[in-house]
Amino acid sequence: QVQLVESGGGLVQPGGSLRLSCAVSEGSLSTYNMAWFRQAPGKEREFVSAIRRANGATYYGDSVKGRFTVSRDNGKNTMYLQMNALKPEDTAVYYCAAGAGSPTSTYLKLTSTYDYWGQGTPVTASS
Repeated sequence: QVQLVESGGGLVQPGGSLRLSCAVSEGSLSTYNMAWFRQAPGKEREFVSAIRRANGATYYGDSVKGRFTVSRDNGKNTMYLQMNALKPEDTAVYYCAAGAGSPTSTYLKLTSTYDYWGQGTPVTASS
């Protein structure tokens, strides 16, 4: 059973940076498409970023393009999300997810594509 554990969340001032990590256990990161989603209070879970297992291609939600960067270290079995220029509207619980197969770029942005989820790490951008 694959387990995902997120870390790195916290409180940061607007304009600041954080780096989230997602460690994969009981499985190999290299065999999964990986993604980050977020969910703010009272809102639906929203796609943030994904990285494809086959070629490392990356995808971003419109609201984070140019500010967030996703990466993976297969040797450490860990995925990262570098978040810069954080805004109050980035405040949410951030979840990592893992899924198999070769979904299209459209399906990579859907929660239903992923089989495994972490417990989430909260991020708050506030002064």
